[in-house]
Amino acid sequence: MNENLARAQQAERLGEAQQQRLGHNLARARRLSRKAELAAQQARLALARAL
Repeated sequence: MNENLARAQQAERLGEAQQQRLGHNLARARRLSRKAELAAQQARLALARAL
């Protein structure tokens, strides 16, 4: 009985950890894409100035 409860709690904690990691990765991807977008915009500006 206790073994099943412990196993269920462990599975739940594992699920929570995976969800947390997924959220963290999504936030990181958003940050990186925003950075890339800014860099592209600056490159376009620099190119326009050079021409």
